[in-house]
Amino acid sequence: MSKRAVLEVIALGAEDAVAAQAGGADRLELVTDMAADGLTPSHETFGRIRAAVGISLRVMIRLADGFAAGDLDALAETARGLRAEGADEFVLGFLDPAGGPDLAAVERITAELDGCRWTFHRAIDRAADRDALRKQLAHAPGLDTYLTAGSPDGVDAGLDVLAAEAARSGEPGYEQRILVGGGLRLDHLPRLKAAGIDAFHIGGAARPQGWTAPVSTDAVRTWREAVDAGL
Repeated sequence: MSKRAVLEVIALGAEDAVAAQAGGADRLELVTDMAADGLTPSHETFGRIRAAVGISLRVMIRLADGFAAGDLDALAETARGLRAEGADEFVLGFLDPAGGPDLAAVERITAELDGCRWTFHRAIDRAADRDALRKQLAHAPGLDTYLTAGSPDGVDAGLDVLAAEAARSGEPGYEQRILVGGGLRLDHLPRLKAAGIDAFHIGGAARPQGWTAPVSTDAVRTWREAVDAGL
């Protein structure tokens, strides 16, 4: 029997987290302020969610909209504070002005994470050269996942890129797991699974009533069943 596919759901608070876990989510991405595409939640929010559920939590380290790192001291302090609160998985990703990975920012933050596992988020979809970014980050400590739609325009536009990158799994820069998110729909799953992709990330799809409403356990369960089908 093959390993279970990963279903990650965005959670803004404890109510979301409980509903997502009940629906079968394996992991949560913890953020606040979706108007800015997801920023670091408060320590209090992290604590409430950690107390409410038993599944893995990946916490966003991002203090402002966009893909520039901004104040590295503030980012490092954020990472340090989350570690002190017990966070042990993270999400981050910064680009330099030329569209390459901001290696100084990544190194500064990962030094605070002390080997914890983390996801490089959809900044890869805005990179000048995806392949170069992957190779530059190939040995970044703790990096085990890329959250990507394959395109800045979402999964519809990125399917070919995602399949091509999945086919390179195991090559230098391609050892990390591909976690597909960004306009992901149920009808994308057959093609993605056929390409060997086994990790899926949903936000709005878990909230049929919109971002002002909490995660729907039923919606997450529907995704869980679809993700597992045929595996």
